[in-house]
Amino acid sequence: MNIKIYTEMLNIEIKHFSDLITTELYDLLQLRSEVFVVEQDCVYQDIDGKDEKALHILGYKENKLVAYTRIFKPGDYFNEVSIGRVVVKENERQHSYGYDIMNASIKAIEAHYNTSEIRISAQTYLKKFYNNLGFKEVGEEYLEDDIPHINMIKS
Repeated sequence: MNIKIYTEMLNIEIKHFSDLITTELYDLLQLRSEVFVVEQDCVYQDIDGKDEKALHILGYKENKLVAYTRIFKPGDYFNEVSIGRVVVKENERQHSYGYDIMNASIKAIEAHYNTSEIRISAQTYLKKFYNNLGFKEVGEEYLEDDIPHINMIKS
């Protein structure tokens, strides 16, 4: 499966792991490492064995990967459908690509899993961003890889 969606600013591709070509996989792993490991100074195991189960949402600007998420069907990560590894390249954040990639992810969930209930584990400092997308906090804040997180649900 290879679905292409064009937003005003990003070209979005939705792919199963088995449909990713080597350069796409390399680019998404590089982007995740660049932000989650280097920029956030957090040593953790990004390659967690879950990518094979995920749908990968890739956001391109001028053929360069600048935004990414991965989504899971119910039961593969949480009981609900979930979105994770939400990332935008640091020098592209001023363009609101986070909203573009998240909205594409939400639409992909509605199309592939026929649901609008989504759970995320959000970095706490991004609560307002996720609130603007319709997510509400659930439960208490917790540490994940020494970074404050909170569960959030969109229904």
